[in-house]
Order: sequence, then C-alpha cells, then structure tokens
Amino acid sequence: MRQSGFGKLGGLLNTAVAATKKTTPGKKQPRLEENTHMKYHERTILNGKPGHETPKRSRISNSPLVNRVMAGGVFLPAGNGDIQWCFSQVKGTLDDDVTEADIISCVEFNHDGELLATGDKGGRVVIFQRDPISKTVLPRRGEYNVYSTFQSHEPEFDYLKSLEIEEKINKIRWLKRRNPAHFLLSTNDKTIKLWKVSERDKKVEGYNTRSENGSLVDPVNVSSLRVPIIKPMELMVEASPRRIFANAHTYHINSISVNSDQETYLSADDLRINLWHLEITDQSFNIVDIKPTNMEELTEVITAAEFHPVECNLFVYSSSKGTIRLCDMRAAALCDRHAKLFEEPEDPTNRSFFSEIISSISDVKLSNNGRYMISRDYLSLKVWDLHMETKPIETYPVHEYLRAKLCSLYENDCIFDKFECCWNGNDTAIMTGSYNNFFRMFDRTTRREVTLEASRDIAKPKTVLKPRKVCLQGKRKKDEISVDCLDFNKKILHTAWHPTENIIAVAATNNLFLFQDKF
Repeated sequence: MRQSGFGKLGGLLNTAVAATKKTTPGKKQPRLEENTHMKYHERTILNGKPGHETPKRSRISNSPLVNRVMAGGVFLPAGNGDIQWCFSQVKGTLDDDVTEADIISCVEFNHDGELLATGDKGGRVVIFQRDPISKTVLPRRGEYNVYSTFQSHEPEFDYLKSLEIEEKINKIRWLKRRNPAHFLLSTNDKTIKLWKVSERDKKVEGYNTRSENGSLVDPVNVSSLRVPIIKPMELMVEASPRRIFANAHTYHINSISVNSDQETYLSADDLRINLWHLEITDQSFNIVDIKPTNMEELTEVITAAEFHPVECNLFVYSSSKGTIRLCDMRAAALCDRHAKLFEEPEDPTNRSFFSEIISSISDVKLSNNGRYMISRDYLSLKVWDLHMETKPIETYPVHEYLRAKLCSLYENDCIFDKFECCWNGNDTAIMTGSYNNFFRMFDRTTRREVTLEASRDIAKPKTVLKPRKVCLQGKRKKDEISVDCLDFNKKILHTAWHPTENIIAVAATNNLFLFQDKF
C-alpha cells in the first residue's frame, strides 16, 4: 500500500474549484462536497463559526420513563393499525434559546447497546450508560443515564492557511470491548483521537515512598516497609486520549470506520481515504485518491465511507454523483479501480436543475450481516444488494412532497443538508430523518412506513407517538400538517438504533430523544 506523503498535503485548497471564492484570513475552509455544485452558482458555503470559548453545560434529564416490553418484530401495530412507539427520555434542556455549541452533531450506540455516545459542535462527547435496573424489570425499559462527559476537541487555527479548524465532532465510532475499559474514536475536520473510558472504584493507600499528600519520600528516609492497602472509593469514570492521529488530511474528514479486524480503521475526506493502524499515529496509507491533476476537472467528491462488517478487505464509499463503489484491498494497494459500482440510472422525467445536487449521497451503511447496504440521498432512502449493482432492490421516498419546493430549499441552503440513516439490529427495518423534527421508519418485511416527530410536546410519561402526515395542498385533515408549515430549521440529521432491541436515539438540535417500542 502507498504511504501518504504528509509533506505534500499543504496548500491544495487554493486551487480547489474554479468558481470557489478565495479564502480570506480568518475564514473557515469551505467543504469540497458543497463546492462541487458551484457550477450552478458562484458562491462559497462557509461552515461553522469563529472560534469561541466553550461554555459549560449539563445534560440532565429528569423526564419520566415509560415501561417497555421487547417484542419480536420491529413495528408493533395497534388495534387501529398504527405503528406504536413511545417516549422514553429526553436529554438536554427544552429551552427555546439554543447555543450553537450544544447542537448534537453525531450519535452512536456501542456494540452491545450498553453505552450511547453523542458529540456536539462544541467538541464535547457525552456518554450515556444503560440503567442496570431498566434491563431487569418487566417490562424492560430503555433508560440511559449520564456516564461520562469530556472535551474531545478544541478549536484550532492553521496559521499557514489562515483557516480556523472547528472543534465540532463529525463522527464517533466505538471499538469492540476487549477488557474492562471502553475505547472510541472521535474526529473533527482534521484530527482523529482514540479515547479510553475506564472506571476506578478503588484507591491504594500506604505507599512506602509517597506521603499521604502525594509528595515523594526519599528512600533513604524509609526506615520500615509496609504493605499498601487497597480501599474502596466513589466510582470515578476517566476519559483519556490514548492516540492522536493528525496531519493526514488536507480536506475535511467526513467519515471514520473501524475494520472488523479491530486493528485498523479508515478515515475519509472529500478526495482521499486513508487506512490507519490503531497503534501507529505517525503514518497512514492512502487507499483511495480521486483528486484530479487539474482541480478544474473536479466533478465529484467522497461523501461517506465504511468498512464491511465481516470481510476485513472490503469497504464502500459514496460520492456526490450518487454512486457507491465497493473496493477490495486485496486487488491493489491503491484502490483506484473499484470492484463494483452501484448506480441507479436517472429517471428522465424527474430531470431538473437540482438533479445532481439531490442525487448526492449523504450517508451509506452496510447491513449487520454484510449482504445489503442503504444509501441516503436528499429525497429517498435506497436498499442495495451487494450482489446486484444495476439498481437498488428497495426505494423508500423520505419526503417526496419537498420536490416541488427544491427552489426555496436551494435558496436557504437546506438542499445541502446531510441526513444520516441506520439499520435496526436484524436488518429488517431502517430509519432516517427529515424536517420539522420528523423522522421516518421503514419495515422491509411488511413494507409499512411511519413518520414520527421528536417534539417537546410528547416528552411526557407513557406518551405514544402518533404518526404524522404531510399534505401537499387543498383541505388538510385534523392530524395532518401542510408542507408550507414545516419548520426547516428543525431537522433530524442524526439517528441511531440499538443493536439488539427496539430502542432508538434521535438527535433534535440540542436534545437527544430516546424512544422504545410499546405493545
């Protein structure tokens, strides 16, 4: 494999795209995935905000919790045929005044669902732990309490390029547990960190060469030896950075994925994908490079990348052109040639000015069994069989009613929103977000679908989520909402599904909602 030349990574953004404006001192670096659409309009979309002092905040939830019974199916129909999910918890304050640093930017369960991690735009990681009692009572409940909070990344400034580097956490990925400690990877735009989260409930007293206040004692003054005593103490959860992987990406990191061998992982930015070993921080290997020799010829960027959950030599990555490539690292050191290309032919009847923008894939996730994958573009969610490249085997419209409003969504930049998607534990259902704090769930077995809302109005005990419907025009029914009344500032970009149970986590601005199924 080809080793990345870190010395050549500087200054490439100055020629990124012809229509992109020059970056002035103090401005943040524009993301290439957004700038690939500059041929439609001459503008630069600047992400984030100037560096700021991280305010303190607490995520405290005193919300009532709802009893839960684990069922065999994913969707549980009530007597009237509606799918029922109920409110469990909400983390974060429900005030209207939202601080930018408090906005949640990623959500991730660990492999057994005992821990749930969130990252935010302030560079903080908050870990929640499953309440042990909630697992033993009948019916079981999906309750999570704050386990640990730490500052993962700080704002930085690149003096060579006069660019600010945001502290925002772009992705969090858990490593499988091998010992009493937990390990996770977190990344901002430039730097990836490996964190160790461990517990300490005992302390040692009675050292021979250390006094009670912690100061060292000269061994010459030790007249007698004593056996140190281990005493219990109040449980303390410590988070410490074990590795820092930096200086390998010229562009913004959009994805990290841990390999099934649990020894390597990949990191992807707009134009390159690097392969790392978890024990080696000073070198990585470039396995994908789509940067053209002449940046004027740039036509697409990498939007997401993920390792296969079983085969350690396979990985997929998606692009802003709506394609997904499956690569095999056994074939060549540099995976310039893909093993498979997944692409759906465009429907000529839907061709418009915005076709290329809305076809850009914002997220791709392989199923737990490794046979399928889902991809999310702006208007739909697609299921692909890895054995069939020509077209998806299932297509689910997420908010087709927005097709008529693409012009206004383009004007307010919402058309560039990056929605994520996720599988349930047994790959029978999928979930993704939408606007107005709506999120969509699709049952692949029954073909049933439902739109639910993460709202403060339902943050009450034993509240069953009512399906929401959006009407296009004309008279609307009692429970429907008009498409013109949708709040595009409220959006569900990040969701996660418990790996074995019907517990879901939905990030709504600065709040984390937890829902569970209900008979």
